[in-house]
Amino acid sequence: MSDRYVFHVDVNSAFLSWSAAYRVNVLGEKEDLRLIPSIVGGDQEKRHGIVLAKSIPAKKYGIQTGEAIVTAAKKCPNLVVIPPDYGLYVNASRAFINRLKKYSDHVIQYSIDEAWAIFDGFEKVYGRGQMVKLATDLKNEIREELGFTVNIGISTNFLLSKMAGDFSKPDKVHTLFPEEMEKKLWPLPVSELFFVGRSTTQKLFSLGIKTIGELAKADEQVIKAHLKTPGLVIQGYARGEDLQPYIYGHESNKGYGNSMTAPRDIVTMDYAKHLLLSLCETVGARLRADRVKISVVAVHITTFEFKYVNKQMQLSTATDVTEELYRAACRIFSDLWDKKTPIRQIGVHTTKVQTDAGRQYNLFDMECFDRLELLNKTVDEIRERYGEDAVKRACFLKGDVSHMSGGLDKERRSGVTVGIDVEHEKTRII
Repeated sequence: MSDRYVFHVDVNSAFLSWSAAYRVNVLGEKEDLRLIPSIVGGDQEKRHGIVLAKSIPAKKYGIQTGEAIVTAAKKCPNLVVIPPDYGLYVNASRAFINRLKKYSDHVIQYSIDEAWAIFDGFEKVYGRGQMVKLATDLKNEIREELGFTVNIGISTNFLLSKMAGDFSKPDKVHTLFPEEMEKKLWPLPVSELFFVGRSTTQKLFSLGIKTIGELAKADEQVIKAHLKTPGLVIQGYARGEDLQPYIYGHESNKGYGNSMTAPRDIVTMDYAKHLLLSLCETVGARLRADRVKISVVAVHITTFEFKYVNKQMQLSTATDVTEELYRAACRIFSDLWDKKTPIRQIGVHTTKVQTDAGRQYNLFDMECFDRLELLNKTVDEIRERYGEDAVKRACFLKGDVSHMSGGLDKERRSGVTVGIDVEHEKTRII
């Protein structure tokens, strides 16, 4: 019996929950977005205007994360659509991770809204019932003190705890220990297995494999012949084998990073840049909040065939500027990706952390980066003073004031809206 417990803690509909909690608890709105058909989505006029998060009432209309907003709106004519607010999400994520660290000194953040908390040696002191109680206490504490709900999956490895956390939602604690797999995991559709996408699901269906249990029991040679090495990897997952280390994070917390499994395969540069900007936005905000700078930026991707590649670059000077992180990430990604292989996971990581680092200027960039540093600090200060809903990236907005404010007028927000065009270094105050 393992003496290690692993909690996978996942915020329920994170972006929507965090926006809803802020609007209710801070802005005093009476209508809770979590209780009505609503979604968080990008610009409807752009190709990457997709559903980033949805409420449970929206899910009942068949709305799926990753589908086009225009398609979702057809399913539910009264659907409420709000834009993403990455500044708010950074702060909510930080509070979420800090709460986990109160319970465990070994927390691995997988993405902005989910993490693993590892408890080593607890089997010798506490029984499983006590660990379930501990998870329940943590879940309830997050709900009551932070204002949003989470699901917690408990097992002895990363993969099984993550699968457990994806069982019925929201606000639940589930266990999935190896001896429970046959009853709890194997009857599930194979499409619900971690990293199994639509294409892989169709291939498995063509082989007569429709459940996770059928995949676990299938002949390995047949799986390899039709799905090659990735097929053996997901078959291992069906049998309860743990995730490869690169799937769930970096070896240490010597840097600042964020990654995500895309809601749909990344197959265009525009979509990739959209996700890279959102990742750099969260990383940059964390750097500035901790008053540190970095001088190395790395990007990693995992393709739909489970091929993992990464690349990094040394910056000419240490920085905490979101725009610099984004430009470096785009440059790295352009060299890293072959422009045709679908990508399932993407991440940005920074290292060589420095405190009190000065900037090394050249003749041409002094004014540019001074202005960007000031702009980033100003944005942070506006969010600190007037609330996270006051400032948004222009590329995440539709362009009109009502859309930017999510239906809130300026007097109620008591702030300003700043649109930042990261591609052309332009700023506009509305």
